[in-house]
Amino acid sequence: MRQNQGMTDTTFLGTTLPLIQAPMASAQDARLAIAVGEAGALGSLPAAMLEAAALERELRLLHASARPYNVNFFVHTPPQPDAAREARWREALAPYYAELGLKAPPPGAGAGRRPFSHEAAEVLEAFRPSFVSFHFGLPAPDLLARVKRMGSRVLSSATTVREALWLQANGADAVIAQGLEAGGHRGHFLDKDPALQAGLATLLPQVVAALDIPVIAAGGIADAAGVRAAMAAGACAVQVGTAFLRCDEATTHAVHREALADLEATTALTNLFTGGLARGIINRVMREQGPVSDATPHFPLAATAIGPLRAAAEAQGRGDFTPLWSGTNRTGCRAAPAAEVVRALAVGFTPG
Repeated sequence: MRQNQGMTDTTFLGTTLPLIQAPMASAQDARLAIAVGEAGALGSLPAAMLEAAALERELRLLHASARPYNVNFFVHTPPQPDAAREARWREALAPYYAELGLKAPPPGAGAGRRPFSHEAAEVLEAFRPSFVSFHFGLPAPDLLARVKRMGSRVLSSATTVREALWLQANGADAVIAQGLEAGGHRGHFLDKDPALQAGLATLLPQVVAALDIPVIAAGGIADAAGVRAAMAAGACAVQVGTAFLRCDEATTHAVHREALADLEATTALTNLFTGGLARGIINRVMREQGPVSDATPHFPLAATAIGPLRAAAEAQGRGDFTPLWSGTNRTGCRAAPAAEVVRALAVGFTPG
């Protein structure tokens, strides 16, 4: 089994710090990743919602920075539309549409999130990023081989030891152990029941003990103390998302930034915004519909019907229907340049 790599090992990422900024779709573009890279950590670009032309534009900016970076994709299987489920979901949302004077969009329009494809791989090949990471498993073998031929190292998220072992056996170069505290979408693909998943303090040492490849810690790490604990437990690096959401370089909406500033606001796993389980701050629609509903279409189709509600409410300065993604720990989430957040986290890589 792999030995604890220690608190000063930066060889795997090729950066000054063994720190990855988590990819956060709809809350960032290349600017945040570049700022993080300039501060000595590994910046990430979320690509699941980018068309080929937009992906190429963002990659040009990252490539010009001449620093290592990570590009993240989803590898979910697009679901078959379920007319009955879609009807139940729209019925649940109908009172909100009436309240806001809106007309619901047609089913299936604008779901937005697409799985990794050969079209995306073709764009990547012109830039050969240092890392390509995946959520919800790994792509098909031919696509994975194509990424490997670029010379990119492959990362993917695991929420259980079983998923981590599967990723190691199927070609991942490192595994991101995602604790239950993590904000945004769960990376689960084998063990989808949250009851089978654990917090990072439990999951991380189990994954480290089980694998022969590097393990990256993610979930609830928002300050130097969290970094120090994860590295002491055997992680080769940490991945942090929530702490960067209020950064100057992030594109996080104002209502989301305001919610993040309330350190007492409670989070929950919810499927209301996309159909997939993800952790966010509890808001109006989560309270009134319950955070998890059997009516939501499967990921990512639920986003279609709730999208117009989100836009209309945000225009009024309200986050009633906004996915307020957040981990359970927001202590390090500050309105500041990304470099300042990196510096605060970096303290955790030195012995306490």
